[in-house]
Amino acid sequence: MKRVFALCLGLFLWMASPSGLMAQAPLNNVMLGHSGGAGSLNILRRITERDKIWEKYGLNVKSVYFNSGTVLIQAMAGGNIVGSESEVPGMVNLAVAGVSDLKIVTVTINRIEHVFVVRKNIAKPEDLKGKRLAVSRIGSASDTITRMVLRSWRIDPDKETILLQSGNTPTRMTALAAGHVDGALVSPESVHKIVASGCCRILADLADLPMDYARYGYAFPASYIKTQRETLRRLLMAYLESISVFRTRPKAVYSALEEEDIKDPVVQKDVYERALKSVREFPVPEPNGIQSVLDSLPHPNARNVKPASVMDQSILEEIKKSGFIDKLYGRAG
Repeated sequence: MKRVFALCLGLFLWMASPSGLMAQAPLNNVMLGHSGGAGSLNILRRITERDKIWEKYGLNVKSVYFNSGTVLIQAMAGGNIVGSESEVPGMVNLAVAGVSDLKIVTVTINRIEHVFVVRKNIAKPEDLKGKRLAVSRIGSASDTITRMVLRSWRIDPDKETILLQSGNTPTRMTALAAGHVDGALVSPESVHKIVASGCCRILADLADLPMDYARYGYAFPASYIKTQRETLRRLLMAYLESISVFRTRPKAVYSALEEEDIKDPVVQKDVYERALKSVREFPVPEPNGIQSVLDSLPHPNARNVKPASVMDQSILEEIKKSGFIDKLYGRAG
């Protein structure tokens, strides 16, 4: 009898909890877009879906893949996708151009974490002059960052290199390995594959750059933030829980890496330790990181835009103030 009472009491308390109440209500449909991006974000997505974290917060999230951030942004501008987890520079560029009222609501990675990989015949940055470099699409984050890095090396990307639209990281790696291009940005979890093939070498690890740079995050139209605030609050709470799993349960990450065909334990450990430095516990957009993006954009309006006009910190700040994040990490008093 005591056991039955305890079970009933436990069920009652779960149903009375916020997640229990949300799970009892009909699931709210949300269609998000993503464009691959950083491997750590793919892992977060796998954890969220595998552990049914969206459903825990009353959401039925459909995640639609696009082969580049530029195409995803076009779909958002057309109203087919309500929000995205993608490259922040591309989303900010769309807002700067006045195409959309997009606001950045999270910046999960606030630094450039890619690696500049080149064919073995290239020994130093100056050797890139006259060479073919792969970007996903002109105007994408990979294009913007490639241009920014080339300029830091005193190389004019338009006059002294040939930038070729080559698609996402896997297709850029294929082009690089085949010798169709001479260099490209490669995501950190993919570097070991192409270097091990013997065709290429690391020219520069961009994570070493001493700067904030809003690289990846969520963006939603201002109108959606205003009219669907409760839905967005639940979505961000679910996302924060996924981040907590990522940061505190390495085995869950290693399992997700295996699904990404990264099975070597040494490589898994290296990828995870690197990702821990990038994936932020509290992914609030910050002015410095957004300003770095604005400074890197070629659009003429970018110099006149203030970071606050293209980001919204309010929901994440409300969630933090409630103590939710501290509870996720067992820090509640």
